[in-house]
Amino acid sequence: MRTDQILTRLERVFARLDREPERPAHLQTPQMSRHRVVLLGSTLAFYLAIVVAVLTTSWLVRLDWQVMFFRPYEQWPQVHAFLDYLVVLGQRGPTAVMVAAWLGWRSWRQHTLRPLIALGVALLLLNITVGSVKLGLGRLGPHYATEIGSAELFAGGDIFPSGHTANAVVTWGILAYLASTVVTRRVLSVVSAVVSLSVGATTVYLGTHWVSDVLLGWSAGLLILLALPWFEPLIARSEAYVFELRELLRRRAETGRMPAPVVTALTPLLSAGGKWQLRPVGDPGVEPAAGPVAQPAATAAAAAVAAHSPAPRPAGHVSGRQHVIRSERTPVTPVGSRRPAHGERAPARGTTAAAARPVAGG
Repeated sequence: MRTDQILTRLERVFARLDREPERPAHLQTPQMSRHRVVLLGSTLAFYLAIVVAVLTTSWLVRLDWQVMFFRPYEQWPQVHAFLDYLVVLGQRGPTAVMVAAWLGWRSWRQHTLRPLIALGVALLLLNITVGSVKLGLGRLGPHYATEIGSAELFAGGDIFPSGHTANAVVTWGILAYLASTVVTRRVLSVVSAVVSLSVGATTVYLGTHWVSDVLLGWSAGLLILLALPWFEPLIARSEAYVFELRELLRRRAETGRMPAPVVTALTPLLSAGGKWQLRPVGDPGVEPAAGPVAQPAATAAAAAVAAHSPAPRPAGHVSGRQHVIRSERTPVTPVGSRRPAHGERAPARGTTAAAARPVAGG
């Protein structure tokens, strides 16, 4: 696909996003309230307690081994096929595609990029936090355990915390975080909690994770959702940056070259559509307005550009263009006289040439 075709399709998408965002007035962006801070602190304490319990090979590690020896997949083999499909709801790829498609439609409908950017920020935080702990602790899974009763840490594994569980909490929980109404937010919160609990329990049933892995995965995903309001300013700046980049690409498509990011000098004020606009110097899309053109403030950069630039030719009157009233124009000093010579002036109607000539000395 050619670049111009891609830009054309993106232009159609942004044409709708240019409208005013349609957000319900009664539902504000989530804030870091006192209640949320308390939940964040409690979840963080639970997270650290799980890590310490595994590092010290406490009763939690013994519980991990007991469940592993119990082999749930052998106790209830009739649900094995169903749970093989259910665990997909925690895989990063399929869930991200499904949720991104839904939030993309939400962005199109509400004329804002916030849902998609919020999903991207949440997944980025998930990869950084969960991935670093996985690689740092290096725990082996139940199927690869080498010593009975050991925590199996620092052995080159990557299953602590459970990525399936944390991903289920974040991916489905972001739908509740971005809900349009209070009722929808509560319903989606319950649904996402049930899905994430089911995915975590399924990994224990299949023997791919320890119980402690799932507990840490739940708390890791919940920490990201609770801390997400702190990243709302970043989400807003990212949305503004996307629109700014879109404007640069649009101007590049129109002019054939990327405009300079910093404008050192400005052309005269131009009247287009009844509004004053500032255009960068050398913009090929700028047409000189009819009539006298107002000069900008006397600056060193503007004076240097004006000294080496040819004077623009005044354009003829274009029918339908709105005129700026004289009171809004900046007074200028005309260069030379634009009045014709005395001999070339036509006398007014009903008067003679002598009467039309001004009287000198009086």
